[in-house]
Amino acid sequence: MSALAPWIAEQSRQLLAQRGHAWLLQGPSGLGQYSLALALVRAWLCENPGEEGACGQCPSCHAIDVHTHADLCVLMPEVTMLELGWPLDEKAQAEVDEKKRKPSKEIRIEAMRDAIEFAQRTSARGRGKAVLVFPAERMNNVTANALLKTLEEPPGDVRFVLASEAAHMLLPTIRSRCLGHTMHWPDEQASLTWLQTQGITDQDAPILLRAAGGRPEDALRFADSTREPKSWSALPRAVARGEVGVFKDWTPAQAIDALHKLCHDLLARQVGAVPRFFDASELPAAGSLAALSAWARELALASRTAEHPFNSGLMLEDLVSRAQSALNSKL
Repeated sequence: MSALAPWIAEQSRQLLAQRGHAWLLQGPSGLGQYSLALALVRAWLCENPGEEGACGQCPSCHAIDVHTHADLCVLMPEVTMLELGWPLDEKAQAEVDEKKRKPSKEIRIEAMRDAIEFAQRTSARGRGKAVLVFPAERMNNVTANALLKTLEEPPGDVRFVLASEAAHMLLPTIRSRCLGHTMHWPDEQASLTWLQTQGITDQDAPILLRAAGGRPEDALRFADSTREPKSWSALPRAVARGEVGVFKDWTPAQAIDALHKLCHDLLARQVGAVPRFFDASELPAAGSLAALSAWARELALASRTAEHPFNSGLMLEDLVSRAQSALNSKL
């Protein structure tokens, strides 16, 4: 396991010093909710834990590293499990392999029922059991209600950690049964230093961090994608010129996110605020406040269908055309 970012390690120490059977880790994406949740369950199940957390050497730590720990239940959408390297159960994997269905984007009720049954079993290694839910907001009402009883009255020695990037979407009854922890936001220098330890160059790290709005893990995901960091700085003026090629190798969802950020910065400049995602010198002259506000509403609507199986090329052309119109409007 790679070393935790310093701000995650500090939060892990703080939470491990407190008692509680269920934690809710909340905050915007890119602040390390999943990393912190995994650090907690590693420490809870470790055979030789210390004040800093898990030892990283014992059989329990190794079992978590290879995603085979008998006392850890991971509840995630199947797409997230596959992205993070967690195995699906045999039936689900067979259905996906045989193309009977696509991996789920929500936490399925079948997985929740398995988790509830897991919570009632005896610990295999004698260090208790843990259930990790991420992203917790991907539970629908049926799935969340199925968890509620177990979360309120956990059987035996099971502990829960729910990690969320949109905690407001969780049922109030779920939130009320957990100890809440709001993720710490690292300062810019700490984030840049950490990005450089992850192999990001001194030149790219500030661009990526700005593109991510100061959230280091989102910056790292940008770096791991096929998108070029240098394209970020060129994006505002390219969009103003109607150049669809600036979004080469981007998905519609990624493009909508970038356009949202551009729209935010242009609106901020209109009201005298400091841009957040782009340097002020990179922003083009923009249309009226009314045109930008209307564009923001259009982007909000587009984000609801960003993952639908539309023709991505045509969708990107439409997004750039609408953006160009908003940027050049004088009304």
